[in-house]
Amino acid sequence: MTTVGILGGGQLARMMILAGAPLGLRFKVLDPAADACAGQLAPLTVGDYADKDALARFIDGVDAVSFDFENVPAHAVEWLAERAPVFPPPAALAIAQDRLSEKTLFGEIGIPVAPFSDITSSDDLNEAVATLGVPCILKTRRLGYDGKGQFRIRSRDDVALAWAALGPQVGKTGLILEGFVAFQSELSVIAVRGRDGEFRAWPVTRNWHVDGVLSASLAPAAIPAPLQQRALEYARRLADTLDYVGVFALELFCRDGELLANEMAPRVHNSGHWTQDGSSCSQFENHLRAGLGLPLGDTGAYGMTCMLNWLGAMPDPSPILHEAGGHWHDYGKAARVGRKVGHANLQAESPGALAASLERVGEALGRQAQVAPVRASLV
Repeated sequence: MTTVGILGGGQLARMMILAGAPLGLRFKVLDPAADACAGQLAPLTVGDYADKDALARFIDGVDAVSFDFENVPAHAVEWLAERAPVFPPPAALAIAQDRLSEKTLFGEIGIPVAPFSDITSSDDLNEAVATLGVPCILKTRRLGYDGKGQFRIRSRDDVALAWAALGPQVGKTGLILEGFVAFQSELSVIAVRGRDGEFRAWPVTRNWHVDGVLSASLAPAAIPAPLQQRALEYARRLADTLDYVGVFALELFCRDGELLANEMAPRVHNSGHWTQDGSSCSQFENHLRAGLGLPLGDTGAYGMTCMLNWLGAMPDPSPILHEAGGHWHDYGKAARVGRKVGHANLQAESPGALAASLERVGEALGRQAQVAPVRASLV
């Protein structure tokens, strides 16, 4: 029986385990936290990712390794790759961990991006702001996610504040300044590439964020067919360049019919959670199929699906479960302000039916603000 090791024991690892059980797979998890939620479903090794003793205990009996977030130390992944196959490949992880390397790669393979500049000093920042103009965004090159490690510069008066906030990180994480994109919508491509190079992608997803954290996703996104094809082509180009194996997300801004890449996530992704209930084969199952050399599953969509993220604490599940297309996903986490604790998927055959379902759920849960932008895109 095949055992898959997962670095990171959060909800993504948990959902991989749930998807892999019907395939007859076993799992082991490594996480620094003793209460990591994936540990409720599979043996958990508690230890630091850089601890060789913990890594050795974790890899014992493991046939292949994956990870559930991209900030695991690259040297730990490389150490494991000498002892078992790792998917996605460590080289792809290393590029995705550094925003400068990532955006440079995008440009080299013809995927458009907003203008950017490497920042190594306060003088660099002042010069780059003068060149790129305001507004713009100062970000850490490494370790930032869900809106963390970012400072939006709205005017030249903010430059000193931005440097005070993130400048101390320049030696540890590096910094990058990015031009601000006045986008009409945020999109993502969730795609999968197998060991043999076979590429498949789910329909393009539209996303809504609040304070840098994903609030809702809708698939398929209501975008023109040529735009959808361009987004899928960018994803395929990226996957082939990296000789990628597994599932990844390519996040895009859409501005006046133009697509600009924001970043890639070398793993299963929050905006792909809708595939659990709205697609023939979920991102989690296909990630495992790809990494283990199994045939890839169909990525077609069932009608339309909206994913709603639950942050902080789980709401009452009853309004979701009353819906014919309602599906509930509880991560088994303790409540904490801002923490991702679960999500719901609402599936329907038509935009009108999904809009009606969202209206009922939004009213029952007092979440009209969360569902309103999705409903507006369906009407």
